[in-house]
Order: sequence, then C-alpha cells, then structure tokens
Amino acid sequence: MEMEQTEKEAMRAASAEVSREFKTLINADDLDSLKQSQHLILGRLQDSNAVLAHFNEYSEHCFSEVSGDFSRNTRLLRSMKSDLDYIFQKLWYN
Repeated sequence: MEMEQTEKEAMRAASAEVSREFKTLINADDLDSLKQSQHLILGRLQDSNAVLAHFNEYSEHCFSEVSGDFSRNTRLLRSMKSDLDYIFQKLWYN
C-alpha cells in the first residue's frame, strides 16, 4: 500500500515538474495566437455546419418533391422490362 502511495506521489511530483518546465517553453503571445486561431477555426466550422444543415434541409425538401416521380417511373420501367422480356420470349421461342 505504501509503495502505491509512493508511486502516486512520485508521479504527481514528476507531473508538476513537467508542467513547470513546459510553462517555461511556451510564450504567452504564442498561446494567445494559438487561442485566436482556434477560435477562428471554431467559427469557420460552425459556419460550415450551419451551411451543411441548411443544405440537408433543402435536399430533404427536394427529395420529397421528386420521390413520387421516382417511384412512379420505377414502376413504369419494371413494367416495360416485363413487357420486353415477354416479347423477347415470344420472339426467341417462335
């Protein structure tokens, strides 16, 4: 049990030391610049998301308008295929 506690304390101490060393490597201006870039990217992603959501709604509306035509034309094509298969059978076997 004491060994686990000692390991945890050693890990905490190592983490704290790495944090202190890491802070000395990074300039505050660089962090601000990085934060501004992240906010800019976030804004662009949110705009893109809004555009895609609008396009999805538009696509759904367009599909609902033509869906009946697709179904009707699909039935027509199947009927035509059936008729052509029948004609081909008659021509082939006669």
